[in-house]
Amino acid sequence: MLYLFSNYPPSGDVDFDGVNITLVEIDKETENIKITIVGDNLDYEEIVRTIEEFGGVVHSIDMVAAGKRIIEESETPQDSLEEY
Repeated sequence: MLYLFSNYPPSGDVDFDGVNITLVEIDKETENIKITIVGDNLDYEEIVRTIEEFGGVVHSIDMVAAGKRIIEESETPQDSLEEY
């Protein structure tokens, strides 16, 4: 299993099934990425701490999916801009 975070998971209670990181945009000063993490008992504070440890900043959480049945994300106008 690939561990994206340096000491993740910190205990046996946290488990993620997969991580996807996509580079969305590069400009002179920043690189914007989209990170999707799938799993049970994810620790938001630990994830943010680890991203910050590597020099990143979390600007927003755009989606949270939970429940017995997960509804897939549909394309949004922002996704169309990524093609340009």
